[in-house]
Amino acid sequence: MTARILVVDDIPANVRLLEVRLLAEYFEVLTAGNGPDAIETCENGKVDVVLLDVMMPGMDGFEVCKRLKSDPATSHIPVVMITALDQVSDRVRGLEAGADDFLTKPVNDLQLMTRVKSLVRLKSLTDELRLRASTTRNIGIEELLGRNFATEDTKPKVLLVDERKPSIERIRKMLRGSVELDVATDPNAGFFQAAEAPYECVLISTAFADFDALRLCSQLRSLDRTRFLPIILLADGGEEGRIIRGLELGINDYLTRPIDQHELTARLRTQVRRKRYNDQLRASVTQTIEMAVTDGLTGLHNRRYLDSHLETLLDRAVARRRPLSVMITDLDRFKSINDAHGHDGGDDVLREFARRLRKNVRGIDLACRFGGEEFVVVMPDTDGVIAEKVAERIRAEIAQMPFAVGTEGKTIEVTVSVGVSSLLKGADTVAALMKRADLALYEAKSGGRNRVVAKAA
Repeated sequence: MTARILVVDDIPANVRLLEVRLLAEYFEVLTAGNGPDAIETCENGKVDVVLLDVMMPGMDGFEVCKRLKSDPATSHIPVVMITALDQVSDRVRGLEAGADDFLTKPVNDLQLMTRVKSLVRLKSLTDELRLRASTTRNIGIEELLGRNFATEDTKPKVLLVDERKPSIERIRKMLRGSVELDVATDPNAGFFQAAEAPYECVLISTAFADFDALRLCSQLRSLDRTRFLPIILLADGGEEGRIIRGLELGINDYLTRPIDQHELTARLRTQVRRKRYNDQLRASVTQTIEMAVTDGLTGLHNRRYLDSHLETLLDRAVARRRPLSVMITDLDRFKSINDAHGHDGGDDVLREFARRLRKNVRGIDLACRFGGEEFVVVMPDTDGVIAEKVAERIRAEIAQMPFAVGTEGKTIEVTVSVGVSSLLKGADTVAALMKRADLALYEAKSGGRNRVVAKAA
């Protein structure tokens, strides 16, 4: 795993020491001797992780971190603060400034590299989601990372997996009022609980008498539903080896006992904030994909989806030697509806037609708005005779029930013409199938409208 690491320290010897360690692990290393240079490097270059010294003249590390995390262009870059300070208050101050971790000098090589690799993986995931979102539309996502979960409408839902009652009560007391905490005393039950409920973080204790807590971490990382669920390990002193192994398995953070309330809250805040940020990115990507294949007015699939999916349905029907039919519908004299009632009235008719169309076809049928007032329905496992009957049922319902337009309760009569075609035995193509349906529709329109024409061949 390669990445670009920025080392920030005003003492050249410290910079060189970290640079040698990182180069030995095949990381690309950038350096900065002060805060303003570090900020400029992050703004102008692709930085994956920042290793930031706290005690620097002028602008200290706390201020540098705060500025990086408040800038939408750099807020997603993980920051590890490295300092000789070892007070809990200093760690909390760094975490509240937005730091993703806080390491104390002298830094253990294995711990440092494991932490950097873990954050690089996290940054890689975030970068992929940001790229997918940015290539679709401007969604205003950057501000999410700067949010404080304590000020959000909903408290984060957190699961604690621990079998020791005194420890459970201490954690419960520390987090009372700031999170919605559930507890699982059995790790196996905790695994299923984490998979079934919408938790935003899991706290896992290492102090089980007959169970390896890292196995639970591994299980959560291997399950799709919990793959990206933040995990914070609660370890005892002297468990550095287990912590490092946990980071390699994909845990997001850890605390060692005795646990400080402010540090626990700050680390939870960091994990929940980042999860919500990435969840929003995923939701935006999903929504954008859905918007790309959905007609915004009617809620049906659009022509783009039809063009990509009809080929698959036809190939499947041919391979399985099953029938397939297509109907193209066209609202009769739709221009006159727009002229008489405006485009809002026309939109009302299109939405209601789509609703009735959806009601009269099966879940496996593909109903799409083809464009304007034309709609297409693809019917798998349906021969021409049945397809014609379905089309006639739709035509009759449209003609029999007037359409409401506007807000005054006015109704108008609407009719529809339908062309139907079916898959031919032997060689057939999407283009030929659609062409036959289109010719049938033309025949229905030219023959007086408000009718169904089916092309058997």
